[in-house]
Amino acid sequence: MGCANSLVAAVSGYDVILHDANDQNLQRVAEQHEGVARYMVQTGYCSDEAVTAARARVALANDLEQAASQADLVSESVFENREVKRTVHRQLDELCPPDAILTTNTSALLVSDIEDVVRRGDRFAALHSHLGTPLVDIVGGPRTSPETIEILRRYVLSLGGVPLVLKKEHRGYVFNAMNGPVLAMALRLLLEDRASIEDVDRAWMSDRKAPMGPFGMMDLFGLDLMLDSWRIPSPDPRREELRTRVEPYLEKYVAAGRLGIKSGLGFYDYSAPGFQAPAFLSAEPVSQVASDALTVTLVRGALVLEKLGVATREDIDLAWTVATGYAMGPFAIVEHVGRNGLRAMLDRQVASGLLTRKAADETLGIVGRDNLLTHLD
Repeated sequence: MGCANSLVAAVSGYDVILHDANDQNLQRVAEQHEGVARYMVQTGYCSDEAVTAARARVALANDLEQAASQADLVSESVFENREVKRTVHRQLDELCPPDAILTTNTSALLVSDIEDVVRRGDRFAALHSHLGTPLVDIVGGPRTSPETIEILRRYVLSLGGVPLVLKKEHRGYVFNAMNGPVLAMALRLLLEDRASIEDVDRAWMSDRKAPMGPFGMMDLFGLDLMLDSWRIPSPDPRREELRTRVEPYLEKYVAAGRLGIKSGLGFYDYSAPGFQAPAFLSAEPVSQVASDALTVTLVRGALVLEKLGVATREDIDLAWTVATGYAMGPFAIVEHVGRNGLRAMLDRQVASGLLTRKAADETLGIVGRDNLLTHLD
C-alpha cells in the first residue's frame, strides 16, 4: 500500500520520501513500482512518461528521522497492529515539523485507537486508500480539526481520487464495513460445507456482474493480510465464533506460502485462475444459498451503516460502486429486487439457518419504514 500510494502521489506532482525500516523492503520498491505503474497506465490513470517522471520524485529512506524531517503530510501504512501503529505515530509526532499532518492508512483500527499518543491530535486523521481504486476514506478522530479534514479532502482530489468523508468513526469505515462481512460470509459458507470456493465466487460474479468473487478478492488483498485482520478480536460473539475456525484455515495457506496473487498461489493458481476461464460462470448452476447469503449480508451491512449515522445512503452506494466498479450499490440493489424479492431471499436465509427470523423481520422492517421499496410494491 505504501509503494502504491507513493507512486500515486508522485504522479500527481508531489515529492515523496518512502520509508521502511527494513532495507530488503526498500530494495523491492523498484519492482513494486513496476507493477503499480503497469496498472496505472493500463487503466488510463497516467502515461508511461508521467510514471518515469514520478519515479524520480520518490526518494527512499531507512532512517525515520531523515524521512520525517521535512514532511508536510505523512501516510502511514504499517501492519494492522494497534501497538505498532501507536509506537510509529508517537515517533512521528516527535520527528515531524509542527505543522505536518499525520495520517494512518487503516480501517481495521479507529483513529481514536491511536491518536492519544500524539500531541497534534487536531492534525491527525485516517486517510485510508483502497488499492487499485480511486476511493479514499477520510475519518476524523476526537480532536481532528475541520481544517485538517478539508486539507485531506483537497489532497485526495489532487490525486484524482474520490474522497469519502465519514460523519463519524466506525470500524471498517464504509466499504470494508460492508465488504468484510461479505468475505466473512463467503468463508462461513465454505467452512460449513454449504458451498465451495467456486460456488461462492460464481454466485457473486453472476449476481454483481463482477470480474472476481469473494475468494478472488481475498487473494487480491493477500491472505496474510486477511489472516492479520481475523486475528483482531471482535466484540461480536458471532464473528468471534467464526474466527476460531477461520484463523487456522487461513494459517494453513499462509504457512504454505499461498498468499494470493502476489505469490502466484492462493485460493486459486494464478498461472491460470479458474474464475477467469470462459466457462466458469456457466460450468454449474448458480448456488441459490450463496447468492442469497452474500446479497443479504451486503444489504444488512449498508443498513447498519446508515442507521448508525456513519454515512448517508448516497455516500454508502458511492463507496461501494467506486471501490468495486460495480453498477449498483446496496441501496440500489434493494430497489432493484423489490420488497417481494428481498422477502424471498430473507425467508430462504431463515430456512437455511443462516439468519434468524428476528434479523430477517428487522431488515424488512427497516427497508419498509424508510420507504425504499414502496414504489415497487
